[in-house]
Amino acid sequence: MQQGPLPPVDSPMAMTDPTGQPTCDPLPARVGVTGPAAQEPLGVVAVGPAGADRRAVLAALVGLDPVMLTVPAGSWLVVRHAKVPTRAAFVPGYRQPHSYGADRDAAGPALARPARRVELSVPEPLLRHFTLIDTPDTGSLGVAGARVLLDAVGRAGALLFVISADQAFTAPELNLLAEVAASPVEVVFAVTPGAAGWAPPADRTATNREAGSTSPAGDRPGEVDSTAVMVEAHRAALLAAVPSLAGARWFPVGGADPADLRRALVGWSAGEGLHRASNDPPMLPGQHDRVTAVADPGDWSERLDRQTRSCAQRIRQHLALELANIHLRAVQEIVFGVGCAGLPDLLDREMAALSLLATAQCDHAVRRILGDAATQVLGAPPAEGVRRRIATAVQYGLADHRQGRDLDPVLLITSTAGVAKLTGAEAIDALAGYPTAYRDEVLPPVAVALSGGCWQQWRTPGNDDQSAARRWSQRALREVELELSREVSRRFEVIRLSLGGVLSDAIEHGILLA
Repeated sequence: MQQGPLPPVDSPMAMTDPTGQPTCDPLPARVGVTGPAAQEPLGVVAVGPAGADRRAVLAALVGLDPVMLTVPAGSWLVVRHAKVPTRAAFVPGYRQPHSYGADRDAAGPALARPARRVELSVPEPLLRHFTLIDTPDTGSLGVAGARVLLDAVGRAGALLFVISADQAFTAPELNLLAEVAASPVEVVFAVTPGAAGWAPPADRTATNREAGSTSPAGDRPGEVDSTAVMVEAHRAALLAAVPSLAGARWFPVGGADPADLRRALVGWSAGEGLHRASNDPPMLPGQHDRVTAVADPGDWSERLDRQTRSCAQRIRQHLALELANIHLRAVQEIVFGVGCAGLPDLLDREMAALSLLATAQCDHAVRRILGDAATQVLGAPPAEGVRRRIATAVQYGLADHRQGRDLDPVLLITSTAGVAKLTGAEAIDALAGYPTAYRDEVLPPVAVALSGGCWQQWRTPGNDDQSAARRWSQRALREVELELSREVSRRFEVIRLSLGGVLSDAIEHGILLA
């Protein structure tokens, strides 16, 4: 008998086992704007198109030479506060960052591949309020880069979009801003002079009139009037596409000190800091209280076994579909884009987004598995304090099982289309464009990146065989799929064992011992 198509991974059929019992909740299908953890530090993520002189705006904010903010193409820049100036490049494949001088004349290290991020620490008082993050130009982000950016913006809390007077918002930028607008992220716009100052091009005249100008902007007698007209023209063009950003603030930023922009960001950080602090009370309900287990929890162990297996299978399905889409985008880049030379950059961005997606899905599934099993054993949904106690006990118990050791591997795609492993929290941290300071999850994050040999291979002059590049990318992504499948299965098996041990002790002793 011919079988029909498989149900979607989030369909009701996929959420039940053969007995009809629910096994796993729908998983996040893509990376988007996520809310910050209570202990996540404040940050302002700067983004914008090439040519908007974003680096000069950021340098003026923190009082630095713009040369100090120079990073390799595709790398993120994280500017923090510190008493002693330092600068370091974090490169996938290394556990320790590459340090170099924090002055304008210091040359960066010679690297086989671009760093995922460069951290600059300077004694600037403004950075006591928030961390400043500069990102690649919006035109170079692509699908995966935009997803990584959205995740960082959600955790940081504020987005600073820099655009020049002679530029217009592109469709990908409007889509990005529309997704940010649907979240509680603070959005601020900075408009810089274009190549011709504040005067718009001729085809922008009609837009300026609609924005409130009584004459063409180029005929305005004063620079202040032209500045106001251009800012209002950009605002009108944005609100026509994203009306939910009507409350965003706009600032013209020229050669002078951007004092108004600085005050606005400091004011936001003061309110946001209080808000995050209030969401993290010093004492959570159930954090230290006695918690009694029910006398007969039923078939909780069998249900836990079914749920962990089902979630692992569904995550593997999700990742396989995502890797198939990545392969299609890689082929498009090879055939219709930059070519073989652009393959490493694209795949590295895709692996960064894939890592975030896999991490979010594992975290979501583990939280639900823990909550469902604890509810059945304790007789009621656990309070946040109780959930954290169980999660901490499960995390401690992971190393007690052979499969639970080295759950923090970094998967590095090699030039031979294979996958090499490097373990350790420092190795995982080197893969983050904007690192997470605090993580309240049981499992470590998933981490996938490209090794430096991939850049050396596909950027070698004359190595432009498109057929070879397509075969290489297909083999490499297949190896990533196999390694991730093994890793996901191992993670959920050890979660089943460790959580089962914690809850078995609670049933045996009648109280939660965690």
